[in-house]
Amino acid sequence: MSGSLADGERGGAADGFLEIACDESGSDGENLTGGNTDVFAHAGVSLSVAAAAAAVREIRDRIRSPAEEYKANHLLREKHRAVLEWLLAPEGPIHGRARVHLMEKTFFVVDRTVGLLLDDPAAAVALFGVGRPAFGEDGWRAFLEAANRLLRVRHDGDPVEAFYGTVDALRRAHQRTDAAGILERLAGTRSRAVSYRDGLLAGPPLIPPLNPLLPAIVRTAALWSRDGRPVHLVHDRQNMLTPDRIAWIERTARRAGIGLAGLRLVVARDDARVQVADFLAGIARRIASDELNGRGDPALTALLRPYVDPDSVWGDARSGALLSAAVAG
Repeated sequence: MSGSLADGERGGAADGFLEIACDESGSDGENLTGGNTDVFAHAGVSLSVAAAAAAVREIRDRIRSPAEEYKANHLLREKHRAVLEWLLAPEGPIHGRARVHLMEKTFFVVDRTVGLLLDDPAAAVALFGVGRPAFGEDGWRAFLEAANRLLRVRHDGDPVEAFYGTVDALRRAHQRTDAAGILERLAGTRSRAVSYRDGLLAGPPLIPPLNPLLPAIVRTAALWSRDGRPVHLVHDRQNMLTPDRIAWIERTARRAGIGLAGLRLVVARDDARVQVADFLAGIARRIASDELNGRGDPALTALLRPYVDPDSVWGDARSGALLSAAVAG
């Protein structure tokens, strides 16, 4: 981890702060069940500006694409497999200097929904583990979509009625399954859901419950401040990262005892460190998604192991086994 690096190898540290450059991959806003990706990734790298620029130059020299701005997809093309392996390898430019936090989006939806309605994290894990086998693919998809609609700030129709209609239909159809007890508990929470939706009438919340970026940034700060040295984050510009939300991130970190000294936004193409973080986030998201969908590449999974946050957000035993396969070292 970064604690073993010499100060000269770190990036932009000032006043004793460790500066970490960050970016994400897989953001679909609040649409976590019908978007283009099933995994969200947030990466942080501890590199000097010079070291990051050298890594980007090396990637460009090896790939030789005319694109003005390189993205993770350039490295993920089969014809550039050797470049991808070089970047992630123990002898590569980011080994020991980068970490990535992953979120399985469907579990994030279940966790936030059950958290709102039941305030019981164990029930979320249990439901995620038994939901698909109990309900079948169609029933499980219907539940996830209804839960996503219930928590989304922007919505159409009546998301409360749609959610509880789905819960009732599943209760009737799957009375003798392992999920029956949790469905019964959820059926009795309509008043909480109504209160949540009524609260949105006053205006959108500062922290949308289904946006994974904000908690991921807090987690990234926690990963890098473990050696007791405060960290300062440099992050790619995002519309989500308003001044009020940055203040929330800093307050939340302080309350959790995380040494977050601040967060500064930059334009990714102007900071090679953020470009490297973007590479890692996109690469990790694709490798994790492939693992979840049964098409994982053992060699790439092995190369990713040292980088993945062991507290990444996953749900059932299937996902947990894949996560363990991805990060056990």
